[in-house]
Amino acid sequence: QVQLVESGGGLVQAGGSLRLSCAASGSIFSINAMGWYRQAPGKQRELVATITTFSRLHYTDSVKGRFTISRDNAKNTVYLQMNSLKPEDTAVYYCNAVVTVVAGGMLESDYWGQGTQVTVSS
Repeated sequence: QVQLVESGGGLVQAGGSLRLSCAASGSIFSINAMGWYRQAPGKQRELVATITTFSRLHYTDSVKGRFTISRDNAKNTVYLQMNSLKPEDTAVYYCNAVVTVVAGGMLESDYWGQGTQVTVSS
C-alpha cells in the first residue's frame, strides 16, 4: 500500500505565504503525476496544480502567478509554495499521486492524503 502524508498547513494573514509538503511512502515502483487539490466548505473539491514525472506543470487559473508546485523524485515528495494568499484560498488541501505499485504485477492507482487545513484571514 501507499501512504501520502501532508504537512505545512495553518493560519496566515492575507498576503502571506505557506508551503505545503506531501511525502509518499510504501510499496512504490514509480510515481507518475502528483498534485494538489482543495475543498472549501460547501464546495466541490477542485484541482489546484499538478506536476508530471517530467515536470510538466498545470495550474488552475485562480492560482497562476501565486502558487508554485514542485517535486523531489528522490524523496517521493511534492511541494506547493503558496504566496500572496487570499481569503478565498481557504480550504482543506489534499495531496494526490498516481502511483504504480508492485502487487502481483504492476498496478497503477490513485492515492490521496488526509488533507491539511489552510486558513487565510482578511
